[in-house]
Amino acid sequence: MQLKINHTTRYTYDAPAVYALQKVRLRPLPSPLQTIDAWDVHIEGGKIEASYIDHYGNHTDLVSADRGVQQLSITAHGQVSVVDNSGVLGPVYGRAPLWHFSQATPLTQPGPGVAALSKVIDLADNTLDGLHDLSMAIIAKAPYEIGKTNIDTTAEEALTLGAGVCQDHANIFISAARQAGLAARYVSGYLMMNDRVDQDATHAWAEVHVDDLGWVGFDVSNGVSPDARYVRIAVGRDARDAAPVTGMRLGPSSEEMIVTLQVQQ
Repeated sequence: MQLKINHTTRYTYDAPAVYALQKVRLRPLPSPLQTIDAWDVHIEGGKIEASYIDHYGNHTDLVSADRGVQQLSITAHGQVSVVDNSGVLGPVYGRAPLWHFSQATPLTQPGPGVAALSKVIDLADNTLDGLHDLSMAIIAKAPYEIGKTNIDTTAEEALTLGAGVCQDHANIFISAARQAGLAARYVSGYLMMNDRVDQDATHAWAEVHVDDLGWVGFDVSNGVSPDARYVRIAVGRDARDAAPVTGMRLGPSSEEMIVTLQVQQ
C-alpha cells in the first residue's frame, strides 16, 4: 500500500524571534516494512543548518529560524509504500545495543502500577501473547482520552490518572515490558485512519524485542500491531527521544504552534 503524507508544523511568534533552533525527525527511512518512494522537507522562515543520522538511526535535521522572523513553517511530504507484516520489523539493529532499550528513563520509570501490569506478560503461554495481553490491560486501565496528560506526563502518572493518548500508552507499555526484562522502544510515525484524512498530530506506538522474531510493534491505543497503514519515522527510549520536532527559542516572544496533517492512499 502506498501512503501519501503532507505534514506541516507552523510556529508563530508574537514578536520577531531572536533565535530559534528545531531538531526535526521527519524523514522516514527504508526498512523491511517500508520503502520511501519520494520525500522532502521544506522550510519557510528558516533553513536547514545540518543533517545527520543520530545514535538511534533517525535522520535528523537542525532547522534554524531566520533572525527577526515571526513565522517558521516545517513541511514534510511524500509517498511511502508499506507492507503488512503483523508488526514484525525483525532483527534490525543500529548503533544502540539492546541493553540500552532495557534502561528506564524519567518518562518510563516504573512505579507500583506499572510493576503490577508487567506481571500480565508472564501469565501468558509465551512472550508474544503476553505482550498482546499487556496492550489490552493498559487500554483497560487508561482509556484513550485527550486533555488529561501532557508531553511531560510519565508512564506511572498516566496510569494513575486512568487516561492517556498514544504517547502515554506507548510509554506505559515500554515501562512495563522493561520491568519484565525485555528491551522496548518508542516509535513515532504516521497512521492512516479509516474515517478521516485530516489529523491533528502524528502517531506513536511501541516496539519490543522478542526472541526469534526481533522487533515487534504494538499500538496500544488502537489494540493492534502496526500494519500497512503505519509509517515509521523515528525511534528512541521514550517519547522525547523520538519526538518529530523539538527545539529551543531565545528572546522575549511567545509562540503558538499549529499542526496540519493529511495521510491518505
